[in-house]
Amino acid sequence: MAPIHIDETSGSDATGNGTADQPYQSLGFALFSSNAAAQFLTRRDANGTYEEPTQSSLKKAKKTAEGIEKKKKKQEEIAAREAQEKGEAKEKRERLLEESKKIVLTEDASLPKAVKSKINHLADLRTKRIRVSGWVHRLRDQKGIIFLVVRDGTGFLQTVLSGNVAATYEALTLTLESTVEVVGRLQAVPEGKQAPGGHELIVDYWKVLGAAPGAEDAFTNRLNEKSDPSIQADLRHLVLRGETASSVLRLRAYLLSAFRESYAHYNLLEVTPPCLVQTQVEGGATLFKLDYYGQPAFLTQSSQLYLETVLPSLGDVFCVQESFRAENSHTRRHLSEFTHLEAELAFLTFDELMDHIENIICKTVDILLANPTSAALIKQLNPKFEAPSRPFMKISYVEAIAWLNEHGIHRPDEDADGNVIKDEQGQPKMGPHKVGDDIAEAAERQMTDIIGKPVFLHGFPAELKSFYMKKVPGTNYTESCDLLMPNVGEIVGDWPGRATP
Repeated sequence: MAPIHIDETSGSDATGNGTADQPYQSLGFALFSSNAAAQFLTRRDANGTYEEPTQSSLKKAKKTAEGIEKKKKKQEEIAAREAQEKGEAKEKRERLLEESKKIVLTEDASLPKAVKSKINHLADLRTKRIRVSGWVHRLRDQKGIIFLVVRDGTGFLQTVLSGNVAATYEALTLTLESTVEVVGRLQAVPEGKQAPGGHELIVDYWKVLGAAPGAEDAFTNRLNEKSDPSIQADLRHLVLRGETASSVLRLRAYLLSAFRESYAHYNLLEVTPPCLVQTQVEGGATLFKLDYYGQPAFLTQSSQLYLETVLPSLGDVFCVQESFRAENSHTRRHLSEFTHLEAELAFLTFDELMDHIENIICKTVDILLANPTSAALIKQLNPKFEAPSRPFMKISYVEAIAWLNEHGIHRPDEDADGNVIKDEQGQPKMGPHKVGDDIAEAAERQMTDIIGKPVFLHGFPAELKSFYMKKVPGTNYTESCDLLMPNVGEIVGDWPGRATP
């Protein structure tokens, strides 16, 4: 019989097999894994020589082997018991399911007729019998009582199923995201308890309208809070069923409505420009091109030119339209498609333009905060949100360059060709900003976050802006501005004069 090798340093009890090439790490495990009559050879490390173990080390190793053996038997006993319990539970479950098939629910015609309602209209229907349809958002079985939170898109409703209502086959096999109809009496939750809306439905009849997949295809097996972002993107239709994602969409709807109300307040008319165009707006490199019945066409980059054409006939106008940019980038500032809120106003000065932007932003925020529903959504998604203080701060481009340098916010140095200069470690060499530099987004955000209030950054050099931007008389700076928000960055970019006849 070949000797059993043990190397206390480089051996392994997990992957070793006792050969000289793959030794065990401990003598105790070697005794446990081998015939007690085998010959054992040990060494402290790879530089030593294999020798027979001493009697004291063998005695100690035997105790270790006995302990391992006891632990193994205990684990086997536990595994056998768990397997038995699992088998018994499975048999019990199968018997329960068979019995449940005998229970057939029928709606009691002697009860008051149920009022069909959406969840967000239930507050005035307490004590009445109601009927609600929706999706199973949460599901909990507690000692024969099933608690369902049903979602219908307008809100959430806690429902309670007990007795035969909770003992049907459909109840025992119900899965998340199944569609159901629930009927029962709506009552306020007991004091000290909580539920969405402050009430719950005591169900006397219900049925499954459409069962969602279970087992491996169950909702929670496909998507959960720890899912990789790529999976969340592929399963976006499921992500949108979550409370946060749906709240964002809901608040977005209120935001667009508030913007429209603000523009109407300031007498701007909404128009609906086309998405298919034959001219570029922002530059040919970012155009999505397509064939339009044999002619070249593009997805619009901006509705600016269309708004300018209707300005003389309709006066001040705005639009809420999708814009498209063919920029293959993964930053938050570059989106292939986005909702673009644009406006064109005639006959106003540069200062009047900035006042107008400030009025629209603040009016929109005031509308959102005055509405209890949208205000609650803001509180949910951004608990620390506060309405921007007025007046907004105004900083010229030249002042911003000086401010950044005074606060030690530098930019990467560049050579004559615009390439970033790197040091010996391969890191960008940083230097002060100078007039003529294009202030990077990171520097803008850092400045705005430190200031802590909305900032109009205005008066950019003409060479950094488009040719058609109006210059400040007697200078090489333009009448242009960006509105920067703390913790966000640029939210508005505009300039006057582009719609001037």
